[in-house]
Amino acid sequence: MTYSKDEIFNIVRDALVDLFDIDANKIKPDALLYEDLDIDSIDAVDLIVRLKEKTGKKPDVEAFRHVRTVGDVVDSIYAITKAN
Repeated sequence: MTYSKDEIFNIVRDALVDLFDIDANKIKPDALLYEDLDIDSIDAVDLIVRLKEKTGKKPDVEAFRHVRTVGDVVDSIYAITKAN
């Protein structure tokens, strides 16, 4: 299934709220995962697992090391869904 970037953003936002109790109002495309949302590397693994469950696509863990913002996560997932 192909998702729009807005749909992926909503999936990412919902995952961050559900997994880490982050205020949805703080989750914006330019929000920094570590600095603004306090997401560490262990949390990122949990996020990857949740995104795989929701999209049916497994994010590339190596590529995920380079994401810094919520928008980067959205772009990464979008690229995976478009490629398959």
